[in-house]
Amino acid sequence: MTVKIKDMCYLDRPRERLIKYGTSTLSDSELLSILIGSGNNKNSAKDLANIILNKCGGMKNLSKYNYASLTKIPGIKMSKACIILATIEISKRCNTKVNDINNIKLNNSKLVFEYYNDKLKDKKQEYFYCIYLDNNKKVINEKLLFKGTLNYSLIHPREVFKEAYILSASAIICVHNHPSGNISPSIQDIESTDNLVEIGKMHGIKVLDHIIIGNNNYYSFLENNRISL
Repeated sequence: MTVKIKDMCYLDRPRERLIKYGTSTLSDSELLSILIGSGNNKNSAKDLANIILNKCGGMKNLSKYNYASLTKIPGIKMSKACIILATIEISKRCNTKVNDINNIKLNNSKLVFEYYNDKLKDKKQEYFYCIYLDNNKKVINEKLLFKGTLNYSLIHPREVFKEAYILSASAIICVHNHPSGNISPSIQDIESTDNLVEIGKMHGIKVLDHIIIGNNNYYSFLENNRISL
């Protein structure tokens, strides 16, 4: 028989334990049960939390789950899945060294890496971002332009520079990930970067760098003298 949280001894309930003893004293399933909030006819919130953790192999793997995979778990509907995913994203942003890239002056490749590493490190496909900057190298905006397969991302210069014109940007920094973890640029990476740099010169919009991220490390075309300013 399932024991509902409301039927537990007062100080055995996750919320009450959190208030009295602090978050660090709660187990993974207790923390997750607070997010879930309520159970269903078959399982309590804590039971559902345990089901989720068993399904994904522990809390450390929960961030790898998306909406579709969460809602396949019995008892996890839209509302609960959205709460869990939103909380995971909040946690990621809280732990990001650079929480908001807008209006930051990007004057070194490491700063770009620190921001995008958290966004890209768990991705199973290639994501290609462009960062648009003003004359002082301050960020005007960032945009995810392309999302590719495991090892391939198709880059259209037309889309890259269309956004630059819309934003009146003076410069661009390109960022993409290698899900394999190997940060060495591929032949396509090199050709695409050279192409973007040349088109940028024609249009008066500098491509300052192209950064590849993988396995908590990065490769900078600028730092490796593949782009000259």
